[in-house]
Amino acid sequence: MEMSREDSATGAATPARAPLIGREAELSALARALDAVERERSTRTVTLVGPPGIGKSRLARDFLERRRQGSAALRVYSGSAGDMASAYGIFTRLLRARFGLSDGMDKDAARAEVRAQVAHVMGDRKVGDVIYFLGQFIGLAFGDSPLTRAVQDDPAQADLIRRAVLKAFLEADAAQGPVCLVFEDLHAAHDDSLALLRYLIEYLAGPVLIVCAARPELLTREDDWGKVGERRHALVELTPLGEAESAELARALLAPCMPRGGEDDVVVVDAAGAESQRRPGAPPELVESACSFANGNPALIEQMVRICLDQGVIEELAPDSGGPRWRVHLGKLSTAHLPMTVEDAVNVRLAALDHDCRQLLEQAATIGPVFWSGALFVLGRAGCQAPELWGEEQSDKDLDRINAALRSLCDRGYLRKQSESSFAGSDEYVFVHDKEREALQKRMSAAAQRRYHHAVAEWLEQQVAVRASEEFLAELATHRERIGDAVRAGLSLLDAGDVARGRYSNAKAAEYYARGLSLLGDAHVARRIDALHDYGDVLQLAGRIDDALAAFREMLTLAYRLDNRRKGGAAHNRIGRLYRDSGSLDEAGKHLTTALRLFEGARDERGIASTIDDIGKLHWLRGEYQEALKWLRDALARRERMGDRRSIALSLNNLGLALQDSGEFKQALNTFERSLAIRREISDLLGVVMSLNNLGMIAQDQRDHRRALKLFEEALEVARQVGDRNRTALILTNIGGTLYRSGDPDEAVRVLQQAEELCDELGDRLGLAEARRALGKAYMLRGDLEKARDSISRAVDLFASVRSKVHLGIALRTLGEITAAGGWGSANTKSARAYFARSVSIFEETGNELELARTFQAYARFLTTDRSFVANMAARREAVTMNERAEAIFARLKVTSVRFEDEPTLPTGPPGLSKSPVGSSPGRSATTPEEPLLPSPGRASTSS
Repeated sequence: MEMSREDSATGAATPARAPLIGREAELSALARALDAVERERSTRTVTLVGPPGIGKSRLARDFLERRRQGSAALRVYSGSAGDMASAYGIFTRLLRARFGLSDGMDKDAARAEVRAQVAHVMGDRKVGDVIYFLGQFIGLAFGDSPLTRAVQDDPAQADLIRRAVLKAFLEADAAQGPVCLVFEDLHAAHDDSLALLRYLIEYLAGPVLIVCAARPELLTREDDWGKVGERRHALVELTPLGEAESAELARALLAPCMPRGGEDDVVVVDAAGAESQRRPGAPPELVESACSFANGNPALIEQMVRICLDQGVIEELAPDSGGPRWRVHLGKLSTAHLPMTVEDAVNVRLAALDHDCRQLLEQAATIGPVFWSGALFVLGRAGCQAPELWGEEQSDKDLDRINAALRSLCDRGYLRKQSESSFAGSDEYVFVHDKEREALQKRMSAAAQRRYHHAVAEWLEQQVAVRASEEFLAELATHRERIGDAVRAGLSLLDAGDVARGRYSNAKAAEYYARGLSLLGDAHVARRIDALHDYGDVLQLAGRIDDALAAFREMLTLAYRLDNRRKGGAAHNRIGRLYRDSGSLDEAGKHLTTALRLFEGARDERGIASTIDDIGKLHWLRGEYQEALKWLRDALARRERMGDRRSIALSLNNLGLALQDSGEFKQALNTFERSLAIRREISDLLGVVMSLNNLGMIAQDQRDHRRALKLFEEALEVARQVGDRNRTALILTNIGGTLYRSGDPDEAVRVLQQAEELCDELGDRLGLAEARRALGKAYMLRGDLEKARDSISRAVDLFASVRSKVHLGIALRTLGEITAAGGWGSANTKSARAYFARSVSIFEETGNELELARTFQAYARFLTTDRSFVANMAARREAVTMNERAEAIFARLKVTSVRFEDEPTLPTGPPGLSKSPVGSSPGRSATTPEEPLLPSPGRASTSS
């Protein structure tokens, strides 16, 4: 069992001899969770929250050690956010421990070991895909596969698949025996790590116990943390020990003061040096002193005992067969420099060090919270001249001296040696507590710090592992920045951003790019252009649209200055997509047309095909279906010539949407099925979700509600499997629509309320509008007209704000139906007629005949059933004409006419949310993100 360090306020690890006192309730919570894991074979989570030193890690460690004594089947692996600063650092050591990867293990041997173990756990279930994604967590590169090649250019999709792969592996592993995953120092974890852990807590199945330990800051960052996983998750807050419990713990820690076997009294030395005998037991003066300082914090009680040893209040005698023996010098208690605060304790501890140990710790503090013996070796020689003859004996002597000092500092609780090291040939250490490291840094002169930072940067430059690690590249940048080398620091941060983006850690990548670009300034323009493209990409994926637009505009300016048409085309294309997704279609058209012209000038076939596809989608959004078909078919033909199967599937999907909206259902069905087949073959899971969704919309158009629900439910299952909440909301909306169309408005309301809540949480305005429009329809069908009108009115406002004409036309039609059904008097009758008329006008303008026919039917029904028009022959003739036109359209499009008496109508997917949420936030698009336009070295960028 591997466990991380014990929390400590001032630095030492809790001695194994000290019993766990006063934590019966907390132990019971852990026991209940593990019992449920073993009995029900289901996942449970316990989060332990408390201040430093309160005993979170000790509690988890003792509990698991006790349970493992009775059940050797429980496997325990742990990771700590304090160990690694990378986006997924809390998973790195945990998975390395799971695979038994040792310190300095040969890369090929490590890969072989991981492959063998994954094959054993997963069987023949795409081992290549699993090890590729798991390798990204543990720093091992594996060869690609059809799936990994399909998502290389799509960070959003790859991130979703990677976490689904991790979930599948953990579940398969747990099927062979219960597993406990321990995550410590969670308050310091990166947002990407927390997001992944939240996903596992929410969705992981099988006999897995997840134990999280964190300071209260976690609940400030994630105020709903205790609700994640709902009933499967217990939040346990550790409070300080009471007076009696603190005294009991102090007496246990002072046990070496007690006589052996009850034969003698305790030897106590007074101020004059005279020895006296006392009854067995720790001297009350020491117990009281320790407890008054600690205020119920177990680590501080233990720290006070260590300080008493350092100050000579306790003298360590030669141990006997029973263990350590201490003599107490109570006379020194009044004159000893005992701390009153934690800061006092830190200073007292550091003052007890000799010069060599203090200097070694200062050098280690310069490296960071984690450091390596090899770096200390180099720091010790900083500024030294080489001897006339460089002999191995001197190197061995220096190394022995450093290692002896490090062992001593570990024994005294200042440092902890890690079980493995990131760098071959060097041992890895961590400071047990940051307060001591921070105090050491404050003691150093600026000149000494600069000298040390320079030496560390040079040492890191020589380490091969640095180039593949975002964490070490960022650390290298920090050392360069502190010696004033801003440009090289900026380049290192851009490299860190590339590594993080390659691992699909988009939030972390955005941080690195922002800092790197700031430090780089105007230097290295070509590198800056590439970084701006990738920065804009991760910003867009994070939903920071204005910031992404600013990055792409700066990229465009630099490309223009260099007359680089290809990269200028990429910048215009990305700007155009952003405008398209925000509903500014005219502005989007200008940029996409410019991008196409620049790509043609640069003879960039991939850029040309992608931009032609984008322009086709733009025509589709405008309802110009024949023009859209022309462009989309051109893009498909170009992609087929290039042979990129993922892009081919994307074009087929887009073409199918345009065919569907233009009434070519048979062709649309065939096109969607071709796209689905390719996506299944290349394991494009998000593409599979949207192809299933679009096939469900075809079934809905054909009134085959049973098949539609089956397709939507399969899509929902895959969307939840990969944890894509945007697509989950989309599918829920479509399921709700199918339910009320099939005559179950109550169930439809329940499902649509889930979709509404999820869209609101995600900030997806178009998704929210569509869910509210559908809710309005469902409320109307169950006779709740006030709620219906409120829902659809708010939907109309949202659709108008994003300027989606087809969406707005459908919403206005629904508003007309609800207003007409309300029977609220002549004013509302006039309003209903105005809503229908505006809807007709929009569909005639956009050429969407299917929705026009549906609006004609709804309008005609209103004119023939509303009491205001009973004697109005002109209105009746108008209704007859509308019905005739609707029937003619349905016949031409080979769609069965929908009768309102039998089944209410529901929009079957205009360009937008029901099929493809145009103008929505990234991730809700029915067309999966387009392939890259501007590959950077070794990778390529993407767009939503």
